Amino acid sequence: MPVTGGSGEEGAADGAAGGGGGSAATGALRRTLSFRDLLVYGLLFIAPMAPVGIFGALQATSHGAVTLVYLVATVAMAFTAFSYAQMVRVAPRAGSVYTYARVGLGEGAGFVAGWMAMLDYLLIPAVAYLFSGIALHALVPSVHPWVWTALAVAVTTLLNLSGVRTAARAGFAVLAMEIVVLAVFVVSAVVELVAHGAPRGWAEPLTGEGGFSAGAVLAAVSVAVLSYLGFDAIASFAEEAGGGEGGRGPGGPDRVARAVLSCLVVAGVLFAVQTYLAALLMPMSAAELAARPAEQGAAFYATADSAVGRWLQDLVAVSKAVGAAFAALAGQAAAGRLLFAMARDRRLPGAMSKVDAGSGVPRRALLGAALVTLVAAVGAARRDDGLAQLSSIVNVGALTAFGLLHASVIGWFWVRGRRGRPPLGRGGGLVGRTGELGGGPPSVLRHAVVPLLGLAVVVAVVVEASATAQLVGGVWLVAGLVVLAVQHGGRARAGGARG
Repeated sequence: MPVTGGSGEEGAADGAAGGGGGSAATGALRRTLSFRDLLVYGLLFIAPMAPVGIFGALQATSHGAVTLVYLVATVAMAFTAFSYAQMVRVAPRAGSVYTYARVGLGEGAGFVAGWMAMLDYLLIPAVAYLFSGIALHALVPSVHPWVWTALAVAVTTLLNLSGVRTAARAGFAVLAMEIVVLAVFVVSAVVELVAHGAPRGWAEPLTGEGGFSAGAVLAAVSVAVLSYLGFDAIASFAEEAGGGEGGRGPGGPDRVARAVLSCLVVAGVLFAVQTYLAALLMPMSAAELAARPAEQGAAFYATADSAVGRWLQDLVAVSKAVGAAFAALAGQAAAGRLLFAMARDRRLPGAMSKVDAGSGVPRRALLGAALVTLVAAVGAARRDDGLAQLSSIVNVGALTAFGLLHASVIGWFWVRGRRGRPPLGRGGGLVGRTGELGGGPPSVLRHAVVPLLGLAVVVAVVVEASATAQLVGGVWLVAGLVVLAVQHGGRARAGGARG
C-alpha cells in the first residue's frame, strides 16, 4: 500500500516532522481534482493536434509512414507512462519525477531529476506561448508577436493563480474547442476521401511510399516522441487529486495513475487518426516533401487547404493559437508544483513553498515559473530565429528526468523498498512506517523489464537530439551538480556544528 504524507493539517504536520519545510505557514494543496480534470491538464499540455507542426518533417523522414511512426511512438512512451503509474502509487506527492527519484534512488538523484525536469517545465511553456504569439500575429499582423506572447502569459498566469479548479474548467473549455476542430477536420477529410478517393494507397501511411524502411521510421520516432512531452505533468498534481475518504484514501494515487495512462492512449489515438487522414490527402509525395524542407512546417495546413478549403486551414490555425496558450497554462501549473515541492524540501528558496490560503495554489512558485517563462518567451519572440533556437533545447531535460524515473522504479522495488525504508525517510516530508512497501511486491515484468525498455527508448532519443539540445542539457546538468555539491557541503557543515 502507498505511503502518503496526508493532506490538510495532517500533510503540514508530516512535513514539519520530516524537516522538509512543511508547516502551517506553508499549508497544503487542496485535493479537488477529478479524473476528468487530470486528463484535461495532460491533454492540454500535450495538445490534441500536436502533430500539426511537425507532420511534414515526420512524413518526409519516415518516407511516408507517419501514422506508423506515431503508433510506435505511443508504444515507446507507454513504458514511461507505466513507470509513472507505478511510482505515483508509492509516493503520491507534488514534484512528480523529483519525488520519485528521491524515493527510488536517494536525495542526490532526486535533486538532479527535479533540476533537469525544471529546465523543460519552464521552457516547454515558453515555446507554446511563443507559438501562440506567432499564430495570433499572423491573424492580426499589426500587433508584434512579443505583445501577443506576453498577453498569453499574463492571461494564463491569472487563471492559474485563481485556483486549480478554475484553471481546469477554463482548460476543459479550450480542450473541447480543440477536439471539435479536430472532429471537423476528421469529418471533412472523410467526406473528401469518400467523394474523390485517396491520392495514394490506403496503407501507405502505415507502410511508407515505395517500400517500408525501419531505419527511416525509427529516426522519425525519435522526433515524434517529443509530441507526448507533457502527459507526465499529470503526476505533478498528485496532492490535488481527490480520492476516497475525503481525498485521503487510495483513490487519489490510483486516479492519477489512470489519468497518466489514459492521457497517453487518447493522445496516441488522436495523433494516429489525424496523421493518417492528412497523409492520405497530401498533395505531394513524401519524397517531394523531403526535397522541399521549407514547406514541411506548413504541410498539414497546406493539406487542409488543398483538400477541403482555406476555411479549414484558418480554423486549424486559430485552434492551434489558442490551444498553445492553454498548453502553456498546464505546463506552467506543473512547473509551479515542481518548484513548490523542491522548495518545501529546502532544495529551492523556501518562499516558494507557501500555499495561498484563498486559492489553495503555490502562488509564489507559480509566479516564479511565470517570470522565467515570460523572459524566455518574449526574448525569443523578439528574435527572428527565436522559435528555432528555443525549440531546439526543450527536450533533453525531460528525457533525462524520464531516465531517472525508470531507474527509480528499479531502485525502489528491488533495492530501497526491500530494505524496509520509508519512502523519503528523515527530512523528506513523506514519513511512513519502516517495512511498509509502497506499490506492492516487486514484479520482474512491471518493475524491471518495462523500466529497462523505457530507459533504452530515452537513451536512443537523447542520442538523436540536436547538438544544441545536448549542449544546453549538459551545461544545465553541470550547473545542477554544482548546486547540489554546495547544498551538500552546507548541510554537512551544519550537521557538524550541531554535533
